[in-house]
Amino acid sequence: MHRGHDHHDHGGASAGVRHPGPGHNGATARPPAQWQTPHRRDGEAHAPAPDYEPDLDLVETAFVDGFSAAADPTSFLRLAQVPFATTAPDGANLTLLRVEIDAVSDVGSLMPHLGGVSFRYDPLPAAMVTRRRHLRFVYFDGEKLRPLTLAELRSL
Repeated sequence: MHRGHDHHDHGGASAGVRHPGPGHNGATARPPAQWQTPHRRDGEAHAPAPDYEPDLDLVETAFVDGFSAAADPTSFLRLAQVPFATTAPDGANLTLLRVEIDAVSDVGSLMPHLGGVSFRYDPLPAAMVTRRRHLRFVYFDGEKLRPLTLAELRSL
């Protein structure tokens, strides 16, 4: 039971009602992604490529782990095909200066009081602490620094 209703059929298939997709709030924003290509019978066409790179978050995690442990970071960048010099979409020549990896842990929560003048702070229990790492490639364009994500870098 969830706020006065249960999660049974709701008359869907039997009433001819089509639900929008998986999950309580409807369809997901994009289709599920996977590395492998499902087996096809001879002559079947390949599915069109998605407009995003499947599992890029997993690739980024693997890059961060490998780069952090690499004895020779320069060679690791070459192996990962990270360009030391490239051209931006606006035509600027970019030169790689550094790789930044930030570790972020959310250990507390803020809740505004009514009226929004003050707030309540609560430390999070261990099970609710979130950890993320952010990866950026910092290039110089001749005038300023340009931090790029892995997705932006791969699209160059």
